[in-house]
Amino acid sequence: MPDHGYSSRPVRRVATIAAAAILLLSFGASAASAGPDLERLPPAGAAGIVHARGLAGTGQAAASPNMTWHGGPIITSTVVKAIFWGSSWGSPGDKISGIDAFYGGVGNTGYMRTNTEYTGSNGQVGSAVSYAGHVTDLSAAPRKAPRTSAVLAEVKKLITNPVANGYYPVYIDQPRGHAGYCAWHSWDSINGVPVQFGFFFKLDGDSGCDPQNPSGTDSQGLEALANVTGHELSEFVTDPRGNAWYDGSGAENADKCAWTFGGNVSFGGHSWKVQGNWSNAAYDARSGYDGGGCIQTR
Repeated sequence: MPDHGYSSRPVRRVATIAAAAILLLSFGASAASAGPDLERLPPAGAAGIVHARGLAGTGQAAASPNMTWHGGPIITSTVVKAIFWGSSWGSPGDKISGIDAFYGGVGNTGYMRTNTEYTGSNGQVGSAVSYAGHVTDLSAAPRKAPRTSAVLAEVKKLITNPVANGYYPVYIDQPRGHAGYCAWHSWDSINGVPVQFGFFFKLDGDSGCDPQNPSGTDSQGLEALANVTGHELSEFVTDPRGNAWYDGSGAENADKCAWTFGGNVSFGGHSWKVQGNWSNAAYDARSGYDGGGCIQTR
């Protein structure tokens, strides 16, 4: 996907021009008087943006509630290799081991099966996840919100043999600062091979990106990363190239259930407070934990 820098509004996948205006206004009159602060907005080419709590783009708002297929492929089985970028990952606490446990345990769980009702040009979404472990790059990560091209360049640097069903999430050791979002996913190609990748800020002490799991035994930073990790993974399998499943407003299945929870899910030796995902079938049946389409297990 070409990167044209920072968009003057969130990309089509998440919000309209009106939603972008609400996002900017939510940061106060002082920012507005100085003109748009582009760092606050997601970069062009990003999809499935996890907006911080209370900002535009969260929730289920859509003119037509159910998602429709737009002709593209989905992911029938997933290969994940995580990238941890930044000098402080040499002392990661529980976050690297925790994310390893998340990806290593999530395959074929009830949580991953929340995505499997959807089909594409190449078959049905699968719940299998093969985790190839992680790589660490201790060079300095961007101190400000990066463009999609910068994250793709990091993937190219560390992944020399990508696979077409691969997902390469990049976790940096820098906080989101003024950015109004916690994570996103995108896609491009490396040496002619389609690649999909994600981006995640450091979320330690970040109330805007915290799932608020008071009973959790993991660090708050890991809990926050786990929730947005589930969000982006679910959107990767159902809409890997931006032309598969989303609703009339551009929202993908996890966008439509952002910051709503049906309890915890257990896998990988942890109990995670991870948001649910949209199910057309559940909406039609007026079921789900919210009575309106969001499911957490299947």
